[in-house]
Amino acid sequence: MLEASQNDELPVIPGKRYFTIGEVSELCAVKPHVLRYWEQEFPQLSPVKRRGNRRYYQREDVVLVRQIRHLLYEDGYTIGGARQKLSSENEPGFNDSHKLMLKEMIDELEQVLDVLKSI
Repeated sequence: MLEASQNDELPVIPGKRYFTIGEVSELCAVKPHVLRYWEQEFPQLSPVKRRGNRRYYQREDVVLVRQIRHLLYEDGYTIGGARQKLSSENEPGFNDSHKLMLKEMIDELEQVLDVLKSI
């Protein structure tokens, strides 16, 4: 996941469940055709497709797109190198406790956000 310092130029991800390709394009500063290309190159990136093959990205997809963008544009990885780095991070035993802790924190923060919205 990207550090906050690496994400300064990108807007905050809103608390929505699904995002269109145009919204993800704006949130990640990447053109829609690049997102469609990355879907072919990165098996981890697979948005939900509904109604006329329209893509709907979830929050995890937006975070993944930002991570791919950072690897390619900031760290200078090639597509193959970024794919390999992402797949090695998803192997069992690689920071599993950190990933679990981050997921729990995100879930808790989303619950707090829901409570705040209801006030």
